Amino acid sequence: MATNPSWVLKSYPSAMPTVENWTLEDRMVPQANDGELLVKTLWLSVDPYMRGRISPAKNYATGFKLGDLMRGGGIGEVVASESSEFRPGDIVTSDYFGWQPFSVIRAATAKTVATGEAPIQAALSYLGMPGLTAYFALLRTGRPKAGETVLISAASGAVGQIAGQVARIKGFDPVAIAGSDAKLEWCKELGYRTGINHRTSADLIADVAAACPKGVDVFIDNTAGPIHDAAMSNLNTFGRVVVVGTIALADRFDQPDIGLRHLRRTLITRARIEGFLLDDHEAEYQTAIADLLLWHRQGLLQTREDVAEGIETVPHALVRMLKGENFGKQLVKL
Repeated sequence: MATNPSWVLKSYPSAMPTVENWTLEDRMVPQANDGELLVKTLWLSVDPYMRGRISPAKNYATGFKLGDLMRGGGIGEVVASESSEFRPGDIVTSDYFGWQPFSVIRAATAKTVATGEAPIQAALSYLGMPGLTAYFALLRTGRPKAGETVLISAASGAVGQIAGQVARIKGFDPVAIAGSDAKLEWCKELGYRTGINHRTSADLIADVAAACPKGVDVFIDNTAGPIHDAAMSNLNTFGRVVVVGTIALADRFDQPDIGLRHLRRTLITRARIEGFLLDDHEAEYQTAIADLLLWHRQGLLQTREDVAEGIETVPHALVRMLKGENFGKQLVKL
């Protein structure tokens, strides 16, 4: 096995990333050393947080240097194991898969994927980072009460589609913000009471007010930008804002996000605005996975996937997701 096409970072984007920011190199298939696994990639996860990792700016996750192999979440089959914890044939997931058909990962970062409970790619969707993010951002950080209005941006995306359904299951009042009428129809099928197409809205503040006549109690912010401004302008007293992502800034990541200033609004409402990182909730992962899996088995939880195929499509999939062109969880199948 002498060929292993691998995506490496060629340049830092100054605006919206393009495929030209990466180059595809034909590398040798690596060998696993002590404590490592050689895995054949089956699925790769493409996620908004990767925008921050292809910038030289300081970020909560370590960024890639120019010339680095791109890495992210993935699922693969163990080909060779230099760890007593895994055997060839095991299906594993890790956050350190290379954008390549064959990767070496440290066994300490790998987890076995149960193959009988759900499709294996669910470990990158509702049973993985997006599902866990939705669960904890809503229930632990947002902490809605029964009947409260929960506004969720990027509502049809990997996190949003789960957050809206968890809100429905728990007896909250979910309202969607998404980028197309088709996405809003999907959100309504999932149990969102109503929604707003932010791309066609002439007045987001007024449209949020109309969709949330009792105001916004909890805002799950997956986007930042003007959508954040509209939510803040409609926030109730003691409202909670959970900052999960800033995908609206993908085309100006290294520049200030200039918009309305909300200090007076925050003061008047006594709002709580809190940044969210999933790692802070690691001790409770199994509880959340058990809940999510149970709801899926009961037919209460649906998911939609947007699947690209082939290693050559990975940067294309990332760019289209950053532009909001995906519909559901963005995956790449190898």
